[in-house]
Amino acid sequence: MKQTIKSIIPAPLWDAVRNTNDAIRRLPQLPAAYLHPWRRESIRRLAELKDVHKGRRAFIIGNGPSLKQTDLTKLKKEFTFGMNRFYMFFPELGFTTTYFCSINDLVIEQFSSDILALPMPKFLAWRSYRHFPKDLPLSKIPTFVYTSYTGPRIAGNVLGRVWEGATVTTFALQLAFHMGFEKVILIGVDHNFTSKGDANKTVVSQGDDPNHFMPNYFGKGVKWQLPDLDTSEVGYVMAREFYRKAGREIVDATVGGKLTVFPKVDYNSLF
Repeated sequence: MKQTIKSIIPAPLWDAVRNTNDAIRRLPQLPAAYLHPWRRESIRRLAELKDVHKGRRAFIIGNGPSLKQTDLTKLKKEFTFGMNRFYMFFPELGFTTTYFCSINDLVIEQFSSDILALPMPKFLAWRSYRHFPKDLPLSKIPTFVYTSYTGPRIAGNVLGRVWEGATVTTFALQLAFHMGFEKVILIGVDHNFTSKGDANKTVVSQGDDPNHFMPNYFGKGVKWQLPDLDTSEVGYVMAREFYRKAGREIVDATVGGKLTVFPKVDYNSLF
């Protein structure tokens, strides 16, 4: 069997090489990531949000099919984070989430107009700024966070670089920590996909979407990336321990979810 370079190099050394390469690759991006007017405004907003919800609880809502078995009307008066295309659920819900998050290049590229029209504060990966009109006034821009694929760490302060952890959920967990939430409850994080293939591979949907709460979530013709569940679990473990060391907690109230990293709780028992 033909060996690849990655299979020969020990994993710790491979990670070190990859992270160093990523750091070098990001050097040209750094001035804009901190000095561009949109980022300066984003940093100002993020600074104002530090510990703004100290001691409160929040729900981070995934987009798995289990949402159809979850009474989301109970969340109307809760602090909530919606992610990626969860906004498709808003008409049925009759209300919106408190915050919105997305770091996925394909989601933002294909649905930037939808995202820009959302009324709540929006947190996006900085690199996605190119998908929005250059003449947007500062008052209309989303809040852009400087994220990266590599260099695993959990940030308690999101003004600087934030590791994505292969999932927007880890991104949202870091935002929630920054805002001061003491308890974060995950729902709809099924951690289980019908579609199989290489992690992060871009595919084009051929019909109804079985992996999310609506069949047209990634409907026919929409480009999306297959999940990297292994890396996302690494991020979840890191986030769990980061919260624990700070005297905070993350629990998982997903109905029938496959994720085993966080303590499980019954969703209905939370109200």
